[in-house]
Amino acid sequence: MESHIADNKPAYIVSPNNTLREAWISLNVSTTGICLVVDSEDRLVDTITDGDIRRAILDNVSMEAPVQTLTLRKQSLPQREPVVGTQEMTDGEYLDLMRRHKILHVPVLDADRKVVGLKLMRDLIPEPSSGLEAVIMAGGFGTRLMPLTQDVPKPMLHVGGRPILEHIIGQLRSADVHKVVVATHHLPELIHEHFGQGENFGVDIEYVHESTPMGTAGALGLLEPVQKPLLVMNGDIMTNVDFRSMLAFHQENVADITVGVARYQFQVPYGVVECDGAKIVGLSEKPQISVFVSAGIYLLSPSVLNLVEKGKRLDMPDLINRVVAENGLAVSFPIVEYWLDIGAPAEYEKAKRDYE
Repeated sequence: MESHIADNKPAYIVSPNNTLREAWISLNVSTTGICLVVDSEDRLVDTITDGDIRRAILDNVSMEAPVQTLTLRKQSLPQREPVVGTQEMTDGEYLDLMRRHKILHVPVLDADRKVVGLKLMRDLIPEPSSGLEAVIMAGGFGTRLMPLTQDVPKPMLHVGGRPILEHIIGQLRSADVHKVVVATHHLPELIHEHFGQGENFGVDIEYVHESTPMGTAGALGLLEPVQKPLLVMNGDIMTNVDFRSMLAFHQENVADITVGVARYQFQVPYGVVECDGAKIVGLSEKPQISVFVSAGIYLLSPSVLNLVEKGKRLDMPDLINRVVAENGLAVSFPIVEYWLDIGAPAEYEKAKRDYE
């Protein structure tokens, strides 16, 4: 992808004064996976990726902060200078450069260090399929949604005229996921009848059945071994999270398990007292607390399945703690996109309103 910048800047070009939110929107509009930060003369200042923005969010950097905040944070990192190329280089030379540095994009600069284009790995060689497979946990009783779930599994409740599970499978298909395993328990026949083997939904669907409830991760013990990262998500989630970005984040961090997290805010209805022993050192009146919560979306490296005992109950928090106890690396992937866990009637009604 090449274009001259001076006349009409492409979507992947941002300035240091743009907000991180604007840069993130540019990333999604351009689909290049990278933004080039340029000064008023179109000279390259830095590059930022989806992963850079999400790591900043984990450090409580606001999405309304300027891009310059992120570029200043990166100055302390080793090898922070972006890899660049020139107009004189051939595609073969660019491909060698990307392979040598294990990157997917290279800014093209002229003699004055002005950006004149962007070379992408996917434009030089066919982009291979991620090969990502997914498991959807769809076996819960949906007790908090009774009586709606008395005769219907929670993932089969309709939003926008389609089951929640159908929305999830459609999104997986769009993210190049072609094999989906659905773990069932409550009223599995209704899921089987609707989806079959996936022939009408563009994916290959297999089923594993929990004869007794096995927790939020126990069904993983029923799977065949996998060779690539495995996407695991709950069957009651409405989201447009970018699974490709999540996979890239997982691989960049060389993680054993990546946990999708969403920001949750609540207000304490009392004055909160901060103490040092008996001494009061501060008091906050009805403070608003902001935390990250598990979003029910996970990426597991193949070795993690070895920690799941076949036929034994296991919840996902326990599996994550096992990974940490075995000195594995668990990382958080902050979800900036829309996300809603449909656990109760209020969330279900909200999902229907949001879809409309």
